[in-house]
Amino acid sequence: MSWYSGVLDLILERTNSGVLGVVSFTEAIIQPLPPDLVYLPMLYDAMDNKPLVFWYFVVVTITSVAGSYVGYLLGKRWGRQLLDRFAKPKHVAKLEALTTKYGTIGIFIAAVSPIPYKVFAWVAGMGEMDKRSFIVAGLFGRGLRFGMEALLIGIYGKTALDAMHTFL
Repeated sequence: MSWYSGVLDLILERTNSGVLGVVSFTEAIIQPLPPDLVYLPMLYDAMDNKPLVFWYFVVVTITSVAGSYVGYLLGKRWGRQLLDRFAKPKHVAKLEALTTKYGTIGIFIAAVSPIPYKVFAWVAGMGEMDKRSFIVAGLFGRGLRFGMEALLIGIYGKTALDAMHTFL
């Protein structure tokens, strides 16, 4: 059993909206466990309780965007120093070029997709991207991602849950 599985098992044993919020918030800054691993089983368990499903959606979306904003601020303050120290210059240049070229749409794509959102949050802060555009793109992107997951589980149930776990 890997450390990853052990941590996930521990989290899933204590699952509630507070745990979901903490996992979502911290994932958007630095930790590697995607909130979907906690969010999806919670959605499945709450399928018959629409207000609870909506609450989980709100919690995971808002805490993820709040966490990414912390990542943005960290990137603004220490991003350049950390990337210069731990990343190859060509990778730093490529990330900066992508953020400059795609800006808000790049943040939206990172928020919707399995691309590490936290990396783009740090780089957006490092590049001093407009805060409002960053937050709006994150809200729309994360809202779409987590909303689609809730919708698919609501419609297809366990089949959708199993399918989504193959991509995580």
